Amino acid sequence: MRALVVGASGGIGGALVATLRARGAEVTALSRSGEGVEVTEEASVAAALGALEPGFDLVVVATGALVIGGVGPEKTLRAVTGEGLVAQFAVNAIGPALVMKHALRLLPRDRVARLAVLSARVGSIGDNQLGGWYGYRAAKAALNQLVRTAAVEAKRTHPLSVFVALHPGTVETGLAPALRAGHPSVPADVAAGNLLRVLEGLGPDASGGFYDWKGEVVPW
Repeated sequence: MRALVVGASGGIGGALVATLRARGAEVTALSRSGEGVEVTEEASVAAALGALEPGFDLVVVATGALVIGGVGPEKTLRAVTGEGLVAQFAVNAIGPALVMKHALRLLPRDRVARLAVLSARVGSIGDNQLGGWYGYRAAKAALNQLVRTAAVEAKRTHPLSVFVALHPGTVETGLAPALRAGHPSVPADVAAGNLLRVLEGLGPDASGGFYDWKGEVVPW
């Protein structure tokens, strides 16, 4: 099995790399801190992915950020700024979209191949009962639409492809630990195992969906 993890220096990304390698997979790990891949810059993404040979059975985009430039989620409309929204969309929607664009050619056409992007339940419009977190919510909702749309297009050339958005749950990483206070969380290695288990159970008919770490469908 060949796997590509983009965002490999993050808590979940690193755990995915370690878990996959422990299972005997051949893993290519890319990140900004390690290989200098900046997902918000297309030239960087194109160069990194363009250097790879096709034939990946699994691609996971594990990039994303909740706090950007020291600015956390907005609690009210008064806290919303144009700059903050642009930053959230760049990191949490545009970056993964660019990776999907350049990763499609890496997937085989003659067998099942999976591409998963880490999203978040707060990106669900139907499940939004609390409000707040404007930029992060909106960017993840946009990401979900991008994954759904890419799944439709990928079917035309890669009929066995599986493109999905995944909610990993609350994970114990260095990402804004104060904001997960009071929420049940799991270590990154447990989260990685959960996500891989879900992916293994998803076939081509599930492509374009949004699933949580238990394999349950998350409403759009």
